[in-house]
Amino acid sequence: MLDIGWTEMAVVAVIALIVIGPKDLPRIMRAAGRWARKARAMAREFQGGIDDMVRESEIGEVKKGFDSVADYSPAKEIENAIDPTGTLAKDLDPASIESEAEAKAPPADDTVAAPTDLPAADAGSDDAPSGGDESGDESDDAAARRASA
Repeated sequence: MLDIGWTEMAVVAVIALIVIGPKDLPRIMRAAGRWARKARAMAREFQGGIDDMVRESEIGEVKKGFDSVADYSPAKEIENAIDPTGTLAKDLDPASIESEAEAKAPPADDTVAAPTDLPAADAGSDDAPSGGDESGDESDDAAARRASA
């Protein structure tokens, strides 16, 4: 700290012994030791206070950094990049698609439709009149005449 070597300490001790005297030297050395101890304690306390302030400010900065990382959502960032207005998400929402499909669907009919899959009549069968048979045409004409009469 002060960069005092052993030779400089020995010179100071010899001068103090000559100036102060052997009788008062121990009392003066004890007082100097107390002052040095108090100065070191004050320096340690000051350094500790400075270290605490630095640690608190660094902890505050680190906490802010962690909070910003904790609030960061990559999915939200991607969503904002792809669809910043939110219209695409609204259009692809399953609930809105179903409600649009229900709105466009025709109203349900409670009537029963006539079956369309009736078996076709055989052309060679005697039960059904054929379209090219003259006797079938005459019987239809005769039935029409009777109905009109």
